[in-house]
Amino acid sequence: MTLVHRTAGDPPSTAGTARAAFAAARAARAGELDHWLATLLTGGADVALAAVGSHARRELTPGGDLDLVLLHRGRAGVAGIADRVWYPVWDSGLRLDHSVRTVDEARTVAREDMKAALGLLSVRHVAGDRALVDELRAAVLADWRADARARLAELARMCRDRWENRGELAFLLEPDLKEARGGLRDVHAMQAVAASWMASAPDARVKAAHDLILDVRHALHDVTGRSADRLVLQEQEAVARALGMLDANVLQRSIAEAARTITYAGDHLWRRVERFTARRAARGAERRPVGDGAVEHEGEVVLARGADLGDPALVPRVAAAAAQAGLPLSPATVARLAERAALPEPPWPAEARDALVALLGAGPAAIGVWEALDQAGLIVRLLPDWERVRNRPQRNPVHRFTVDRHLVEAAAGAAALTREVARPDLLLVGALLHDIGKGWPGDHSVSGAVVARDLGAGLGFPEGDVEVLETVVRHHLLLPETATRRDIDDPATVRSVVAAVSAVPGREREILELLAALAIADGNATGPAAWGGWKAGLVAELTRRVAAALSGGTPPPA
Repeated sequence: MTLVHRTAGDPPSTAGTARAAFAAARAARAGELDHWLATLLTGGADVALAAVGSHARRELTPGGDLDLVLLHRGRAGVAGIADRVWYPVWDSGLRLDHSVRTVDEARTVAREDMKAALGLLSVRHVAGDRALVDELRAAVLADWRADARARLAELARMCRDRWENRGELAFLLEPDLKEARGGLRDVHAMQAVAASWMASAPDARVKAAHDLILDVRHALHDVTGRSADRLVLQEQEAVARALGMLDANVLQRSIAEAARTITYAGDHLWRRVERFTARRAARGAERRPVGDGAVEHEGEVVLARGADLGDPALVPRVAAAAAQAGLPLSPATVARLAERAALPEPPWPAEARDALVALLGAGPAAIGVWEALDQAGLIVRLLPDWERVRNRPQRNPVHRFTVDRHLVEAAAGAAALTREVARPDLLLVGALLHDIGKGWPGDHSVSGAVVARDLGAGLGFPEGDVEVLETVVRHHLLLPETATRRDIDDPATVRSVVAAVSAVPGREREILELLAALAIADGNATGPAAWGGWKAGLVAELTRRVAAALSGGTPPPA
């Protein structure tokens, strides 16, 4: 028999129609495969054919491997039965991963090999003696649950190693849809944790994110005719069309959104696994204050009893407390804040603005807290212009991150430079907003300055500070571009920078030091190709010469 690989056909006009077609194609293919495989199995009782992996989940994509296990009870001549299944599968052109085992043998392999265990946790009957498959599934699950502490610790290590090797799906220009952090493999690991009864199964948001990435993988296999899971640049437009999406940018934003949803849920799950596997003693209801309205409970920050949900500064203040303590926000607390807490209205009160600055000033610890607020929809409610840069891809290999993540990374990096400037608050907010114009047409520095002015006023900064923010965003590339593209020994070069930083009379030196610090934070957040010793030296020297000119003199020799 020759199997016809069903595909979604020509790209439908909408993404919803296209994705429904891909899902229907996988379901139909699973049914056809099961029916065909059942005709190949002979031998009567005490023999069964079972699926593991993607076919067990009915998620087999055109380039995926067909994983099968032939189970038996010590049956003589089982090799011949196996050959009558394997050879027709090979002849059909399908990629086959196969094994022949008794229940005890399969159980032993699952105990010793994590990858085998993960596959057998989802084992599904295809043909033959159903009792054999049921017996195997029950045995593997029993072993998995009995040894959950050790197995989940091993699974966590395996996931961390994979993330280190494959990177983070949401922010990669050419991601591995299956193995990268936030990809399909992470959801399978979450399902394995749930099988231990230590946590609930992935929720509806995670399932929807998984299905989106699965559809992208299906489209990639369809478009390329290959089994590769890396979505390279030259194939992204075709994959987007196959999914009924407008272009590759829409595709990348959709992938980033899905991957971040999976990663955020996974982070919370793996923290629970860590507490479970470390055998930490239960601390009961012990709660340690970490800030006004916030306490630590079981390694996460939750609302204090009696916290005023009507206080418009509560959300940024609790977020800042978590980041300053180096702790994650409890997902339940974030959900409660999103549902019930008042948010500051423009212009923000000073207490709310100060809390935002304190959050950004926590440095790298702020990134996870910001992500928690983002996942709950709080960031775009606090800063509406954020929506235009959220998950926005930067189709440039110099950049490591989407626009929004780059901004948060830059602000986190700027926290280490706050001692270098007179106004740390303007540095942190300027870093957060410096590329906000990338969500608008035209020169992002020009459009970003307009947005920064509006946001600065909305955050409640005085008019003079708003003008400084506007100038910093408008000229955030001034120092690195001038230092690397013009002759800094030419007095005209220094004069051009002096003119730019003099946009706000009386604040010239302040603007210069903000731009110098922002250049460092921006470059480091972009990636290693964007910032190095050579550029840093040129920027520092240009800054020194401009500072001397502002003082009315000439700089001494370097």
